[in-house]
Amino acid sequence: MRHVFPKTMKLCGDIRIRRTQQGKRIVAWPLRAHVTPSDTGKTQVLVWAPKSLHKHAVDRNRLRRLMREAYRLNNEALLEAEQRGQALNIAIYNMDKQLSDFGQIQRAMRKIIAKITAGTEDPSAKQG
Repeated sequence: MRHVFPKTMKLCGDIRIRRTQQGKRIVAWPLRAHVTPSDTGKTQVLVWAPKSLHKHAVDRNRLRRLMREAYRLNNEALLEAEQRGQALNIAIYNMDKQLSDFGQIQRAMRKIIAKITAGTEDPSAKQG
């Protein structure tokens, strides 16, 4: 499988972004995700690092880059759910004031994706 993160996977649009805030919250320290069903038929992701926690743009850019890379490498389960017609809008952000390394972010991203996919499993797969 190709590990890509094209523009079509990026969540944009004020209305959709605000709608994700009311979605289900999933926490795997240091990341938090808000998940809602997608109305576009594609799984889309928003990644951000809040300025209130990370004052330097360099730090926010680094965290966003690490989170995007961790998502890109571990998103196969979400893409499979999308193929089954279970597309999602996901907003992921960093809650820790300290800068995290890639290993810590990747472990948290794997936990978040596992929790998301556990909630969207195919019911026919459970019966067999």
